[in-house]
Amino acid sequence: MQEQATKPTEEVEAPLVGLPEGGFLSVDLRLVALQPDTVRELLRRRGESDDSDAMQSVDEIGALSVDRSRLISEGDAARSERNTLSQEIGSLYRQGKADEAESIKAQVESATERAAAADAELSRVDAEIQTMLLSLPNALDELVPEGADESDNEVVTEWTPDDPRVKDKMVGDGEYMWHDEIAARLGCWKADQAAQLSGSRFAVYSGGIARMERALGQLMMDVHTQEHGYEEHVVPYLVSEECLVGTGQLPKFTEDLFTLDERHSLNGQRGYLIPTAEVPLTNVHRESILDESDLPKSYVALTPCFRAEAGSYGKDTKGLFRQHVFHKVELVKICTPDTSRQQHEAMTRHAEHILRLLGLPYRKVRLCGGDIGFSAAHCYDLEVWLPSQQRYREISSISNCWDFQARRMALRYRPKAPEGGKKKKTKPTLCHTINGSGVAVGRCLIAVLENFQRIDESTGKLVVDIPEALQVYMKGKVSLVE
Repeated sequence: MQEQATKPTEEVEAPLVGLPEGGFLSVDLRLVALQPDTVRELLRRRGESDDSDAMQSVDEIGALSVDRSRLISEGDAARSERNTLSQEIGSLYRQGKADEAESIKAQVESATERAAAADAELSRVDAEIQTMLLSLPNALDELVPEGADESDNEVVTEWTPDDPRVKDKMVGDGEYMWHDEIAARLGCWKADQAAQLSGSRFAVYSGGIARMERALGQLMMDVHTQEHGYEEHVVPYLVSEECLVGTGQLPKFTEDLFTLDERHSLNGQRGYLIPTAEVPLTNVHRESILDESDLPKSYVALTPCFRAEAGSYGKDTKGLFRQHVFHKVELVKICTPDTSRQQHEAMTRHAEHILRLLGLPYRKVRLCGGDIGFSAAHCYDLEVWLPSQQRYREISSISNCWDFQARRMALRYRPKAPEGGKKKKTKPTLCHTINGSGVAVGRCLIAVLENFQRIDESTGKLVVDIPEALQVYMKGKVSLVE
């Protein structure tokens, strides 16, 4: 069952929810106003300097919260005065003292004007606070290591298949072709046509390579729906601005998004192409109250992803890297706070299972404070081995966002009533959300092409062996041959 709900209001005076008991921290107005040093320390762990905009926002929110409390008090006092005077006027009229009643009306009007002025100023202050709160990142799980960048990430596990075709490519004794060179040798890579159609950082490929990408997506969807219990979704590729605010891409990462022009609005708002299916999947239940008995929700979708990749021009863009459009299988879970760590670990295992099915060597790393994403409290990256580069490259990120996204999109659940207690409705609580790639289809295609490339000694031709789990999706083919 799902109830529609409006966004809950926050009062600074409410009790804080902190790390000790629940194991997670909510970055909300209460925390910033009452524990600014805690928020500053969180920002430092994320690599923010003391003079950064985020740090300045903490001070400004603190000052504005004082103004907010004052305006609430002023408005309440004016309304109380108006109500008292209105009652007095009524009493005077009943006593036949109309002249005295009329003389008090001016005071009622003054109180009404003061209440309206306080409310108007409160709305302005609330809007300013909300804008700054949206610019603050999530808190960090205690498991997140200290560090400035990816070099400080913690390697948790490594996995290598017992397959000499793959293991031999990890020792660095040979030179291995890049995936685009392999695709060109197989007659499937059409770089000139892609450039003619759309410019740089787009791809056209055909034949067996195109079939392999489709097969990879189908394999992933079948495994996640049939073995891991995810519910398949087809979602819009265009979403409104509020959806991207909810998941945390806006307002901070506007330049990374493809935006519709003013001729095409969605729900009366600016529209965007989705950077990941995480956005529509998580927002399916925005401004709703779910029943605890219906959790966790486990959703999966295979969609194109559209990314402007602002600031990365000229960096690492060979072949299928950093394309403006790519396909990805996205996993999303909505759960209770006490189960989110368990669900995060489960989702990570589900993504790992895909790589193991395909026999691809990979490692799992825990991102440090300076490398973790804006919305994530704890994140694992899965990095697959690429022989052409002789290094691991990211193929999936799996993030536990705690209540960060749920707060922004007013996504809550109603806990079960205590056993033996009254059947009275319990107070709604913010959900936790988890998202991850299960996995990026293009990156997986790269990894299969590079890890299973070989030269047939008898013919001298290039061969790409097809992993056994994928062959049924390739009409039984066991290899692609030059």
